[in-house]
Amino acid sequence: MISKGLTPREIVEKLDRHIIGQSDAKRAVAIALRNRWRRQNVPTDLADEISPKNIIMIGPTGVGKTEIARRLAKLDNSPFLKIEASKFTEVGYVGRDVESMIRDLVELSLNMVKSDEQENVRTKAAEIAEEKLLDLLLPPRPKEKMVSDMLNNAEEADEKDQRDEDQAQKTDATREKLRHLLKENKLDNRLVDLEVTETRSGPMIEIFSAAGMEDMGLNVKDMLGSVFPQKKKIKTVKVPEALEILEEEEAQKLIDMDKVTKTALDRVEQSGIIFLDEIDKIVGGDTSHGPDVSREGVQRDLLPIVEGSNVNTRYGMVKTDHILFIAAGAFSSSRPSDLIPELQGRFPIRVELDSLGKEDFIRILTEPNNALVKQYTEMMATEGLKLSFTEEAIASIAEVATVVNERTENIGARRLYTIMETLLDEISFEAPDMQEKEIIINAQCVEEKLNEIIEDEDLSRYIL
Repeated sequence: MISKGLTPREIVEKLDRHIIGQSDAKRAVAIALRNRWRRQNVPTDLADEISPKNIIMIGPTGVGKTEIARRLAKLDNSPFLKIEASKFTEVGYVGRDVESMIRDLVELSLNMVKSDEQENVRTKAAEIAEEKLLDLLLPPRPKEKMVSDMLNNAEEADEKDQRDEDQAQKTDATREKLRHLLKENKLDNRLVDLEVTETRSGPMIEIFSAAGMEDMGLNVKDMLGSVFPQKKKIKTVKVPEALEILEEEEAQKLIDMDKVTKTALDRVEQSGIIFLDEIDKIVGGDTSHGPDVSREGVQRDLLPIVEGSNVNTRYGMVKTDHILFIAAGAFSSSRPSDLIPELQGRFPIRVELDSLGKEDFIRILTEPNNALVKQYTEMMATEGLKLSFTEEAIASIAEVATVVNERTENIGARRLYTIMETLLDEISFEAPDMQEKEIIINAQCVEEKLNEIIEDEDLSRYIL
């Protein structure tokens, strides 16, 4: 269930903080996410009948297709899987079975829910771990009952009880003193012997077999784990590490794994998002032989998953009816209409993303929360360097990116990464030893560093 119930306008505003432009694509995914919230709030009998409106994003690489889908999943805290369609092959060929993406999504969802549950029990686990660590630092004195004590008279027994009580009080006082020292981090250098479970390791075996058998190795491991008891070993560690290990162990014990599994499967079914990248790579060409047969076969294998079917996972059956599929591809040598008709019908929303130009690059470098200029400025700040860029320098970087994209392969905003790395290569290397602690990158710096590479077209193909 989407707790916040963000409106489409709010979703677009949040996406704008990380992605520049592409308003049509943002609107499409915002509506898709809001429709999911609407479906979860209509009467149950009708909710089952409402299927998600899957989306195909069409546009060259580096324009924000993957980022839009990834940020969308974060907004909703949804299980999100990005997978390349070209990894799959038709059943009967060697390669990945299409159902494996649902199993991967379930594993991701399980880890998310488990992590959330661990946070919920963290306080309780920390309390138990602290008590166990104090037991290691000050083992409790065992109470011994001797036969002679039982035969002695009542007066002697009372005296012994009094001595035991005094000893217990002293132990409690020492324990509280240790607790105080532990909380003030004064025991951090003390070593303790801790019994830990030895992780079982063995040879990694990859299995290519029929559908549903890809995680067979994991099931065999679980089966062997129940036959052979887990080995324990004594590990000598410092107090902070011991506390961390004990806290992790106690958190695992406090979690109800049946509840975690049920919640994880429910999240996958109701709010899972699968981003199918390179969908255009499984479009067959004009030929009817060779690998193209397999490409169309992959589309036919994908069809039931996208349509809605039951997939067997090691945690139970998963219905794919309400998982949102977002497909993306450049479609430079093919079109969405080249997909098989049945699959086309399962992606009713199509949006075209624009190629990026100089103005877009300027905004990408400066506006988003994770803008490249901000990233490099903060990274250099860790070395004590104050790095700043003039507006002219940013415009020059954007201009270079545009020119190189036009001359060579258009890789969109990813071109900015190569240009920034080339531009700041010397500063990044020398930063720890530099005496000058304030560096301003201006247009002249950009020209001096990059002009020679841009002018030599053959060199720019390799470097930029």
